[in-house]
Amino acid sequence: MSQVEKKAGLLRRTSSSKKPLKEKVVLMYDEIFAKEDPAKNNPRFWDELFLMKVNLEYLESKLESVDGEEVQRIQDNINSLFHHCVQALAEEHQIKVVNALQTLCALFRGVHQKNKSASGFDIINMLMGFDKAEQRMKVCVEERKECREPQEPLSQTAAYVKMCSQVTDNISQNTILEYVMINSIFEAILQILSDVASRGQHGYDAVVLLALLVNYRKYESVNPYIVKLSIVDDEPTLDGMGMVVHQALTEYNRQYKDKEEENQGGFFSTLTSMVGSMFIADADEKLSVQTNEAILLALYEAVHLNRNFITVLAQSHPEIDIPITPTTPTPMTPTAPLGTTPPSLDMMNNPELPLDPNLQTSNLLITFLKYASIVMQDTKDEHRLNSARLCLIILTCIAEDQYADAFLHDDNMNFRVNLHRMPMRHRKKTVDKNIPSRPLVCAVLDLMVEFIVTHMMKDFPMDLYLRCVQIIHKLLCYQKKCRIRLHYTWRELWSALINLLKFLLSNETTLLAKHNIFHLALLVVNLFNMFITYGDTFLPTSNSYDELYYEIVRMHQVFDNLYCMVLRVSTNTGQWKEAASKVTHALINVRAIVNHFNPKIESYAAVNHISQLSEEQVLEVVRSNYDTLTLKLQDGLDQFERYSEQPKEAAFFKELVRSISLNVRKNVSLNTMSQDVLLKEFSTIS
Repeated sequence: MSQVEKKAGLLRRTSSSKKPLKEKVVLMYDEIFAKEDPAKNNPRFWDELFLMKVNLEYLESKLESVDGEEVQRIQDNINSLFHHCVQALAEEHQIKVVNALQTLCALFRGVHQKNKSASGFDIINMLMGFDKAEQRMKVCVEERKECREPQEPLSQTAAYVKMCSQVTDNISQNTILEYVMINSIFEAILQILSDVASRGQHGYDAVVLLALLVNYRKYESVNPYIVKLSIVDDEPTLDGMGMVVHQALTEYNRQYKDKEEENQGGFFSTLTSMVGSMFIADADEKLSVQTNEAILLALYEAVHLNRNFITVLAQSHPEIDIPITPTTPTPMTPTAPLGTTPPSLDMMNNPELPLDPNLQTSNLLITFLKYASIVMQDTKDEHRLNSARLCLIILTCIAEDQYADAFLHDDNMNFRVNLHRMPMRHRKKTVDKNIPSRPLVCAVLDLMVEFIVTHMMKDFPMDLYLRCVQIIHKLLCYQKKCRIRLHYTWRELWSALINLLKFLLSNETTLLAKHNIFHLALLVVNLFNMFITYGDTFLPTSNSYDELYYEIVRMHQVFDNLYCMVLRVSTNTGQWKEAASKVTHALINVRAIVNHFNPKIESYAAVNHISQLSEEQVLEVVRSNYDTLTLKLQDGLDQFERYSEQPKEAAFFKELVRSISLNVRKNVSLNTMSQDVLLKEFSTIS
C-alpha cells in the first residue's frame, strides 16, 4: 500500500469517527445539568440562553433522564433556570419572552414526567426551591396577567398557567396551582372575554382554562375562582363567555351536519334504502364527530354558578349561515373538533345589522339543544355518555331556574328548533320546513321524549333516564305553579312514558341485576299522577285531559302488569320490597281510572252492539262518567329535590375533569407554541 493510500485511509477513519456537532443551545443545557454554576465562567450565560431557539425535545429528555442523586446535585441549577425564566418573561425582547415561556413549559412537563410519584411539594422544590416558590410564582403570574392593552396575547397568560394545570392527571393534586389560586388571573381571563379582538383569538383557551381552574380542589377548600365567577355581573364579559361557548357548539353542529349530508348521497345511501335500512347503525357511526366536554363543562359552571348567565342563554340573534373562516388553532384548542371558528357571533354586536322579520332567530340555548340532540343519540362511547350526562345536568339547572323557566314558556318568544333525531326504521325523517315555531320548552320536551323512545336497550342508561324524567317533572311543576297551558303534543310524551314502563316490565330480570327499576317506575307513574291531579290547571284544553284518560285506559294492560309485578315484589322479603311498595301506592289513582272506566266502556259496547269502539266513542264514555270517579289526593307531587353537585355528582365531575385535562394535554403539543407562531402572534401588538 502506498504512503498516499495509507494517509487517505487514516484521514477517512479520523473523519468517520468524528461525533456530530451539538447545537449551542444543547451545549448550554449540558452545562445546566453539570454540577457547576453555568454562569460562573460566563456571566452572560442566561442572557445568551434565552436568545437561543429552545430545543424542547432535548431539554425534556434531559430532565427525564436524571436519577435521584443527580437531581439533588443539580437542583440549584434547575432552580436558577426557573428563576431566570421568570425574569426573562418581563423582558421587552420578544424572542426572550417566547423562549422563556417555552423553557418553563418544558421544565414543568419534564420534571413531572420524571417524578410522577413525587408529591406536589417535591416537584415545587425541585423546580424553584420551596422557600422561594411563592414569591417566584407571584412574580411569574403577575407579569403574565398585566394586560395593559386588550390585545395583549393570552399566550403569555394562559399558556403558562395552562402548563401548570397540566402537570398532573388529577388537577386537584397539582400543588403548583395553589399559587394560581393566591395570585389570581381571573380578571385577565374576563378582560379577554369582554374584548372582541382578544376573544376571537383566545376566547376558547380562556373559557376552558377558567373551567379547569374552577374545578381545582372545589370540594376540599374555598376556590376563589368559584366565588368570583358566581358574582360576575358585567354584561360584556358574560356575553363574551356565551359567544365563545355558542361558537364552539355551533362549529360542532356544523361539522355533524356536513357529515350527515355527505352520508345522504352515494352508493351507501342507495344500498341501505334497497335493503330496508338494515345498516342504519353503521351509517350513524359514520356521523361520529369528536365531542367537546371541555366547552360543556365551561357552560355548566357558568349556568350552575352564575344566575346572571341565564340571561345570556336567552339572547336572540339572527340565524345567519356565514362561511367558516379558518383560523390558526390556539395551543389549548382541540385539534379535531375546533380548528375553525365562525365569525358570525361578534357580528351580532353590530347595531347596523339588518333584521328581516321573516328571518329565523337563534340563541345559545337553541344551539345547546341541537348539540345535546346529537351527542345524546349514541351513549355507548364513554365520551358521548359523559357529554349526554353533562347536557342533562345543565338542562336540570336550567329547568330549576325561575327566569329560565319564564323564558322557556314565553308564548311571545317562539322558535323553530331542528333537533337531530336518531335514524329509525319505523319513522320518517322530519323535514325542516314542517317544524312549527313554538316556545322553547317544547324543544326541551321533544329532546326528552326523543331520548326516552330511542334508548330502551340492553345496556340501559338508567342514570340518563332518571335525569330525563326529573327534567320533565320540574317543567311540569313550573307549569302547574304558574298555570301555563302549554300547547304541546302531550300524547307523544304519555306514549313514550308508557312504552318505557312496558320495557321495564319486559326486561325486569336483566335490569334488576344492575338497577333499581322501581325508582324510575315511581318517577314515571308520578308524572301521570301530576297530569291526573293537576292537569286541569296546565293542560291546554279539556280535550287534552280527556285524551290523558283515554291513553291510560287504552294502555291499561301495561299498568295492570306493573301493579302485579310491584305487588309480587313488595309482598316478598328482598332488597326491592320498600321500593316496590312505593310504586304500588303511587298506582292507586291510575288503577282507579282503569277500574272505573273499563266496565263503562264494555257496557257501552255491549248496549250499542259494537265489537270495537272508536277513539271518539271511548272519549264520549270518559266525558260522561267523570262525576262518579273517585280519586285520592296524593301529597308532594309538585315537589322536587333541587340539584346539588355535592355529594351526588362529585365523583362524576372529578373523573370528567381528569378526562378533559388528559385530552387537553394530548391535544396540546408544545410545538404548536413554536417560536415562529408565538412571534407572529406577538407582532400583532401595536
